[in-house]
Order: sequence, then structure tokens, then C-alpha cells
Amino acid sequence: MNYIQQAYKGQLYLWMFFLTTVIVGGVFFVNFIIYLTYDQADLEAAYDLFANIPSSLNLAINLAPFAILLGLLFLLVKFVHQRSILSLTTARNKVDFGRVFFSFMMIAVFTLVSFFVAYSIDSSEIVFQFDASKFAILFLVSIILFPFQIGLEEYLFRGYLMQHLGVLARNKWFPLIFTSILFGIAHSANPEVGAIGFWKMMIFYIGTGLLLGIMTLMDDGLELALGFHLGNNLLASLLVTADWTALQTDAIFRSTAEPSMSIIGEILVPVLVVYPIMLLILSKRYGWNNWKERLFGQVVPPQKEDYKIIK
Repeated sequence: MNYIQQAYKGQLYLWMFFLTTVIVGGVFFVNFIIYLTYDQADLEAAYDLFANIPSSLNLAINLAPFAILLGLLFLLVKFVHQRSILSLTTARNKVDFGRVFFSFMMIAVFTLVSFFVAYSIDSSEIVFQFDASKFAILFLVSIILFPFQIGLEEYLFRGYLMQHLGVLARNKWFPLIFTSILFGIAHSANPEVGAIGFWKMMIFYIGTGLLLGIMTLMDDGLELALGFHLGNNLLASLLVTADWTALQTDAIFRSTAEPSMSIIGEILVPVLVVYPIMLLILSKRYGWNNWKERLFGQVVPPQKEDYKIIK
């Protein structure tokens, strides 16, 4: 049984899918409504209000709800859909933490190397602001709460929605594309969207969603996506911050540059060049093959003897 077929190990009534999606994913829909309906000046005023709170406390306040929502998702999968959390995580017999670690290190090394290369070339708009006591608090908040934040996003978008939309659509390409678009929309209320531009940031977010979705389908599990997402967000919190981003923290460095992203160098190159190279690295390490079937194939119910509902 492949990753999407794991959904057949539980109950698949449509009302269960809507109930779980609304309860767990409603906050992302609300974010999008806020982006569409609120005046940009009102959003900036709200960001400024939160900016007056100590940064690590602000981060904890923003991340804590993800722990609650992730717990709700697990409870609904376990007791409403009546299937195991393992089936939501991977098609393997157990979670492969080696995969989590490898993808974490892949994005961490890339981020650190690219940052320090850019810093060595031009550091005029990067300020070293390391404060040991503030950074220690930030580090503790980050390592405790970011796993819940990225866990919710991965288990909801690449896990729950990918599997159930795949069962409903009876194919793999629709949930891959649709959840990637949803992933982009879910981040539309982030301050950098207003600062950089909606369509620029949507290209980046949706492209990242596609990367994580391809990892999940090709590898039959969430482990690589979980590691990559965690490494990306931890480094975004700990390494460098800016006044116009969603993560304003007591990071080691602060960018004083005006909010801008080059459509070619900072958006298209990562999405169209760096991400495919990372997929190539993963495909060589884990022996991926049959890309067409794994990404565009049909989703069919497995033979009954191949699965049972986990109670």
C-alpha cells in the first residue's frame, strides 16, 4: 500500500473529512479571509501591536495554538476516522527518523552555507545582534514549539488532506497540486506577503508546497517533509530576522534591508533550480523510481486482506 492508500485503513465518510478539515484547518481559512477583507493599514497596525511584546513571548504565543491543533488532528484521526497516527505519517512499518534527520541537515547546511557566502560578499545590511541570554530563550522556545507548528502543517496538508483528497479524486496529481495551493494561501496573512507582494510570495510558498508534496509521494511518507520544514523554520527563527517578516526574533543576525525579493534570484532560482537539485539528491539516496506513477498515478482501494481498520 502506498502513502495515499493508508487512508483506507480508517473510516472514510465524507462528513468525517469535512468535520476534521474545518476544525483543524479553519484557522488557515480565517487567515486568508483576513488577508482579503482587512485593510493593509489595519494589518500593519496589528503587526505593530504584537511587535511591542517581547519577541520570544510573541513567538511562543503564535506557535502554541499549533500544538493544540495538532493534538486535535491526531484525536480526530484516531477516534473519528479510527486509524493509527502511523498510517498518517508513513507507509513504512515504523517512522524512519533517519530520513527526518537527513532532510533536516540538507536544508540546514544549504541555508547556512548560502547565508554566510552572501554575508562574506556583502554584510552592509546585516547586523550581528547576538545576545546570549535572549538567544537561549529563543532557542528553547523554538526547539519546543516549532515541531508542533511544522507538524501541524505537514500532517494537515501533506498528510491528512493529501490522503483524503487522493481517495476522493482517485489520483495523485490533484491532491499534490491542490494542497500546494492551499499551503500558499494558508500563509497569505504573513506580513512578508504584504511587504514583498502577494504573487511573488505565492510562487515561493506554492513551489515549496510542491517540493514537500513530491517528497511525500515519492518517498511514501512524511519523514522527509517534516525534517525539511523543521530545518527551514528553525534556521529562519535562529539565524537571521527582519522587521517585515512573520518571524521577528532575537536571532543571531538582523537584516536592515528594505523588504524585497528578486523574482529571479530569490524566488525562481530556489523553486526551479535549488528544489529540483534537492529532489535529485533525495532520489539518489533513497532510490526513487517510477516518478510518473508515484506523482500522477491512480489511487485505487487496496485488497481488503492488505489492511484493516485500526481501533
